[in-house]
Amino acid sequence: MQAKSLIVIFGLVLISFGASANPFLQGGWPDTDFSRSSVDLSEVISGGPPKDGIPAIDQPRFDSVVQAGQWLLPREPLIVLTLHGQARAYPLQLLIYHEIVNDRIGDTPVSVTFCPLCNSSVVFDRRVQGRVLDFGTTGLLRRSDMVMYDRQTESWWQQIIGEGIVGEFAGVRLQQHPSSIVSFEEFAGTHPEGKVLNRNTGHVRSYGSNPYRGYDDIDQVPFLFRGDVDARLPPMERVMHIRAGAEERLYPFSRLGEMAVLNDTLGQHGIVLFSRKGLLSVLDAAQIGESRSIQAVTAFEREFQGQILEFEVHEGMIRDRQTGSAWSLLGEAISGPLQGSSLVPAMSGIHFAFAWLAFN
Repeated sequence: MQAKSLIVIFGLVLISFGASANPFLQGGWPDTDFSRSSVDLSEVISGGPPKDGIPAIDQPRFDSVVQAGQWLLPREPLIVLTLHGQARAYPLQLLIYHEIVNDRIGDTPVSVTFCPLCNSSVVFDRRVQGRVLDFGTTGLLRRSDMVMYDRQTESWWQQIIGEGIVGEFAGVRLQQHPSSIVSFEEFAGTHPEGKVLNRNTGHVRSYGSNPYRGYDDIDQVPFLFRGDVDARLPPMERVMHIRAGAEERLYPFSRLGEMAVLNDTLGQHGIVLFSRKGLLSVLDAAQIGESRSIQAVTAFEREFQGQILEFEVHEGMIRDRQTGSAWSLLGEAISGPLQGSSLVPAMSGIHFAFAWLAFN
């Protein structure tokens, strides 16, 4: 019989199966086509909870900014998504317990996802080959990253890259939508008419607490990670990944400064990163409100109305040198000649370094 090892962390008993074991073929996934796989199944291991043991939010409800301010702290982090002129925010204090929100903005069905073990937040379009998919959690991990599944075909998907790895959609990539992580006060100040996912999820959880206390220590060992960790960066270094066309680049947070602007060029694309310290970590203290401050980093295209803008920090504000307009962390001009204008978000994501490097 294949030996199993028991691992206890965050109050959960997790079972790690040996490389030759394949418990998934023994039941629980009768509709998954295991004859179609783009990965070695021995890399997929149990994360502890069963299928849907971490429940996705399928019928999200939303608060106004004023209502959300009654239960969210000003510096709490949110995943912010803007589509069809609508701005929505998804607090990480909820995503840390649900990991997936199946939502629809206008006529666009999306899944907002967050893997706490990889600190990976990615928003996907749920339309694949003419079908609208609903995503749930398998309870499985690969290289420490969440494995999702769609309820229509029970294909498995790798969250950090949005790729089908087992089943009918093996090898298919989901379309990604640009998103940012900023504080509630930043979102409220930029989008006072925006909507915030509320706590009426239909589930009872200790929202506001952190079941992964101390996990984002920069030298922490990744949980249930198999293989060698890339040594070029500390494993829990937060990084911004940006893709422009066929070009990709990684920006470690520690090199961006507490209040900084980085003008860069990626391929043929001018991009800019805005960085500001003051965001609360959701993976530090047992209570999010008691956690240390980390950086909020956002990324945008610099081309605006036919010219490439150059940005700088001047008197505590992010300004473009061409017009002197001031910009928010969410890429909105808040004063000056360009007031009311918006920068186009870069296709980006925030992750722990070990996780992004493991899949790229």
